[in-house]
Amino acid sequence: MMDPREGEFVDRMGLVMERFGRTRTMGRLYAWLMVCDPPHQSLTELAARLGVSKTAVSTIARQLELSGMIERVPTAGREHRYQVAAGGWEHVMKVQFAALRQAVEALDLGLSAVGGDRPEQRARLEETRDFFAWTERDADDMLRRWRDSRAEPDR
Repeated sequence: MMDPREGEFVDRMGLVMERFGRTRTMGRLYAWLMVCDPPHQSLTELAARLGVSKTAVSTIARQLELSGMIERVPTAGREHRYQVAAGGWEHVMKVQFAALRQAVEALDLGLSAVGGDRPEQRARLEETRDFFAWTERDADDMLRRWRDSRAEPDR
């Protein structure tokens, strides 16, 4: 049985994950794995706890595993068990930051397609390109600052 406060947390994380463009169930599954005891759960346990089908949990668990947010735990039997992977969100952000390069390249293409006789369009493209290029330059430094902050003894 899920504690009511844990249930509220799980449901709120479902909403958070929706804001990131994922499914509510994905957020709920990830949240439950953050607070459950024991910290690793089988697909059957996850489905029962979250009130969704085992098939849905299996699909979502695979997606979360591929994204580096959860990992499969070795077991003696054939049952798959999952737990939260250390550094999962950092990995997700690295993948997202890699997409910034594609955005910059696409916007460069847009700039090459729009001539100087269209200053309003060029201005919009340049502002957007500059934003993505600036974010890309700062991304690695942001992740380094994150890792450094985690290593500080009095955090």
